[in-house]
Amino acid sequence: MVASDLLVQTGVVGAYLVVSLLVGFVAYRLTSRDAEDYYLASRSLGTVVLLFTTFATLLSAFTFFGGPNVAYSAGPEWILVMGLMDGVLFALLWYVVGYRQWLIGRAHGYVTLGEMLGDRFGSKHLRALVAVFSLFWLFPYVMLQQMGAGEAIVGLTEGAVPYWAGAALITLFMILYVGLAGLRGVAWTDTIQGLFMLSIVWVAVAWVVSAAGGLSTISAGMAANTPEALALGGGLYTPQYVISTAVTIAFGVVMFPQINQRFFMAKDARVLKRSFALWPVLVVLLFVPAFLLGAWAAGLGVEVAEGSNVIPALLNEYTPVWFAALVIAGAMAAMMSSSDSMLLSGSSYLTRDLYRPFVNPMASDDREGWVARIGVAAFAVLSFVASLFRPGTLVEVGDTAFGGFAQLALPVMVALYWPRTTKLGMYAGIVGAQAFYLLHVFLPPVTVRGATLFGPTYLGWDFALWGMGLSLVLTVGVSLLTPAAAGEDAGTFAVGSRAD
Repeated sequence: MVASDLLVQTGVVGAYLVVSLLVGFVAYRLTSRDAEDYYLASRSLGTVVLLFTTFATLLSAFTFFGGPNVAYSAGPEWILVMGLMDGVLFALLWYVVGYRQWLIGRAHGYVTLGEMLGDRFGSKHLRALVAVFSLFWLFPYVMLQQMGAGEAIVGLTEGAVPYWAGAALITLFMILYVGLAGLRGVAWTDTIQGLFMLSIVWVAVAWVVSAAGGLSTISAGMAANTPEALALGGGLYTPQYVISTAVTIAFGVVMFPQINQRFFMAKDARVLKRSFALWPVLVVLLFVPAFLLGAWAAGLGVEVAEGSNVIPALLNEYTPVWFAALVIAGAMAAMMSSSDSMLLSGSSYLTRDLYRPFVNPMASDDREGWVARIGVAAFAVLSFVASLFRPGTLVEVGDTAFGGFAQLALPVMVALYWPRTTKLGMYAGIVGAQAFYLLHVFLPPVTVRGATLFGPTYLGWDFALWGMGLSLVLTVGVSLLTPAAAGEDAGTFAVGSRAD
């Protein structure tokens, strides 16, 4: 690595992150200290900002580095899992879950999912249970962003800057940003970064195509080097794998705190409906080119160093130093957007669902704010330390988090639409599915005479999908067998199906 190239790369990355931080500082000056404005931007977001803050919040290391890595190693069908199937599935869930949640939140002023469920079922312990599991599964996904940043820096600088430095850099910026900006600043930078990444990835595609000699040359390289990538399906991409992964990711996304809270933020019903209608288009416009770059890199014979990612390696080979650095800077900023959204939402779960109900119900807004900031810093530092051990690939870590959140989805959907749901049914569905999932995550597979008794799949379907089925059966079954407890109020969710 030439010293001048390293200077350009680190300068571009640093400058981009500093500009993002300055936007957060401006938002800090315009954000009031009350919880509704700090966490939900006073429920005032319009279509463009709501759409792009949701979009950029999902532009994580899983998407921008993990996805191309899978396309590089297994073929471009990853587009079916994320770019098409999850684009459509999540848009449908945005309507089914998000619109009804927006109606209920508008009627009662809820800030968190736990707040909403705790009020409906008259249980602060259910509220805490949702918060605890949400924070637990948020941890690996924040860690994923730090891993992605570290690997991006290694790939961009060809190892001149170590992995831990990239992970530490994004950790520092996410702590500073959440402390300053609040949701308004997060939404502003999300919009800027979403538009930037959508534009720059297409420029990257055009640049690589031109530098490599055109699409015909790339196709010929894929046919020679990775012929299996030109055939649909096979290898990793069995029907069971594609469907299981797409379903658990889509349902998991709906329960992510940083996504779920955005269901409360729309200014009106038209904003919400326009946003989920445009969502699949936006997903395809970003994910298709990003994953194609990964598949093309395999066909072009690009070598990816251990501990690095394919996108930096491809850009280093086919684009100028400054452009590769700009793309990686934008990707790191997008990861920072994901991380600060996660930490901001996580801090609301910590303070509103755990600290206020169980520790200090009379806490002032200032005290709650300091508890949130200390919690954010501690959470980010702990996840940074865990990221140094690199417990799996980006996709493996991300998929584990998605599956954990997906176990919450069906009990919540049942509660939103079925007045007969009981508190004990919710406990059974959530705890039962989480116990099943946790055992499969942390215990090794068990086989007897070649038959899998306890393993990653059953009949070819991922265990996370079976856990979701268990959550539905337990929630409905136990609700049918138990009466409503004192304090439950099904009328809380009786808001009709249309906004005024």
